[in-house]
Amino acid sequence: MKKLLSLSLLSLAVAATSAQARDDDQIRIGVDVPYEPMEFRTPDGELTGFDIDLGNAMCAEMKVECEWIVQGWDGIIPGLMARKYDAIMSSMTINDKRREQVLFSDPYFTPPSAWFAPSSTDLTEATEGSLDGMTIGVQRGTLQDNYVTDMYGSVADVNRYSTADDMVLDMEAERLDIVFLDYPVGQSTLLESDNRDYKVVGKMLTEPKQYFGDGFGMAFRKRDKDLADQFNQALETLKDNGTYDEIKANYFDES
Repeated sequence: MKKLLSLSLLSLAVAATSAQARDDDQIRIGVDVPYEPMEFRTPDGELTGFDIDLGNAMCAEMKVECEWIVQGWDGIIPGLMARKYDAIMSSMTINDKRREQVLFSDPYFTPPSAWFAPSSTDLTEATEGSLDGMTIGVQRGTLQDNYVTDMYGSVADVNRYSTADDMVLDMEAERLDIVFLDYPVGQSTLLESDNRDYKVVGKMLTEPKQYFGDGFGMAFRKRDKDLADQFNQALETLKDNGTYDEIKANYFDES
C-alpha cells in the first residue's frame, strides 16, 4: 500500500513538473550554437539568428517568454528528455528516426544540403569516384553525417566535428578536402566570408527523404502535444500576417 501511494505521489509530481512550462509565462528552448545564420552569438554575446528571432516571435504570439538554453548537439535530445528545457529549436531536421524519440512541430524551414570545397579544387561533383581517398568534414550526429557515412564512408575518411566553426578551421588548415553542410550555414561561414575562397560542388540535395527528412521542426517530448499545437498555431499566424517573411528576409536572400 505504501509503495502504491509513493508511486501515485511520484506520478503526480512528474505531471505537475510537466505542466509547469505551460502554466508559467516562460518556455525554455534548447539550442546549439554557433550555427550561423540559424543560431549564433553577436560580438557582445547576445543570441541571434533565424531560429532565435522566429522562436521569440512565436513566443510573443503565445504571450510567453522564450528562455534559450545552450546545449551541445550531441546531448540536445537527451537534454529535452532530462527536462533541461521544454522544446528544441535548433535547425533539427524532421525524420523518422528522430520521430521515434520526439514529437515534431510543423516544418518551419526547409534548407538544402550542399558540398563546399576550396575554389581551387578540381572537383565538379561529389560522387563515390570523385571523393575516393578524400577527407570529408561533417557535424557529428547530423543528417549530413548519416548521409556521408552511409554513402561515402567506405571510400573516404569522414571527420566529425562538434560545431561548424571547428570544421571550417580544419578546412582552412587544409586538413579537409570538402565538407557537407546545410546550405545556409555553408553560405554564411564559407561563401560570404571576405577572407575565404570556397565554392559549392555539384548540386544541392534535398533527397532522399530517409536522410534529408521534411525540413526543420521544433522538437518536444511526445506527451507535450498541447505545447506543440500552440507553437504550430503561432507559426501559422506569423506566416499569415507577414512576420515570418520579414524574419526570413533578414537572414536569407530570395534564392
